[in-house]
Amino acid sequence: MTIFNQITLIGMGLIGSSLARAIIENKVTDRLVGCDINDDHCQTARELKLADHITSDPVKAVQGADLIILATPVGAYADLGKLLCPEMKEGAILTDVGSVKASVVKALSPHMRSDCHLIPGHPVAGTEQSGPEAGFASLFEGRWCILTPPEGTNPDKVKQLEKFWQALGSKVEHMTPDHHDMVLAITSHLPHLIAYNIVGTARHLEEVTKSEVIKYSAGGFRDFTRIAASDPTMWRDVFLNNKKAVLEMLGRFSEDLTALQRSIRYDEGDKLFELFDRTRRIRQQIIDAGQEEDVADFGRHQDD
Repeated sequence: MTIFNQITLIGMGLIGSSLARAIIENKVTDRLVGCDINDDHCQTARELKLADHITSDPVKAVQGADLIILATPVGAYADLGKLLCPEMKEGAILTDVGSVKASVVKALSPHMRSDCHLIPGHPVAGTEQSGPEAGFASLFEGRWCILTPPEGTNPDKVKQLEKFWQALGSKVEHMTPDHHDMVLAITSHLPHLIAYNIVGTARHLEEVTKSEVIKYSAGGFRDFTRIAASDPTMWRDVFLNNKKAVLEMLGRFSEDLTALQRSIRYDEGDKLFELFDRTRRIRQQIIDAGQEEDVADFGRHQDD
């Protein structure tokens, strides 16, 4: 089912290459153009036949496109908007896959033409892997894609983008950019920050050697290292571009951590049990909502 005559992907990493595979598999466009400033990524994408045409020139890539998807770190959006918006086809949609949204609107809006449409988006899906080889077509199946169209956006264009994501298997939700950033700060950004910090703490322990940390890693620490292996450029940009919400959630977390520290110090077993029981029920609700598997280690096999 063709939804857009031409789609252009800017960025051929994990999300971009997964989009390419899903777009091809679901036949939602007549022509797919891929673009990445990394020549090695371009060559790999060509070898994998991820698009009809692949180039390292973003200006050429967007020409004639009905839908342009930015799949680069969000820190590059302002420069890309300045470069790409003058070249966009009349009536084209510019969207993205970034994990923050308020900063995306701020970065791209000044460069948008009145005859084009900015509809930021965030497919809540991914792995810790990166690069064109890491993508897979089913990445978006059964996952949420959050759209944050600015006020006054053409509803027909929003509906067209909804159909695109639904064709790839996603469930679509709408939020304001600020609300999106607050929700994702606690469900995604803070957990990543904690994972980076815990792995960093373990690395600097003088009493425990690195080899012991690796050799005796229990399931919980292994899952933290899995999260902490995520793309550093992407996550640097996420934290810098969602500073307000992340710092607010980090403050709340610090307060709760202090209370937990007090319960351990003063042998308040009932309080510890109450917290652990409550959080266990949250885990079950996530499973019931279809957001995770009902098995140990986050549904991951030991030999992954």
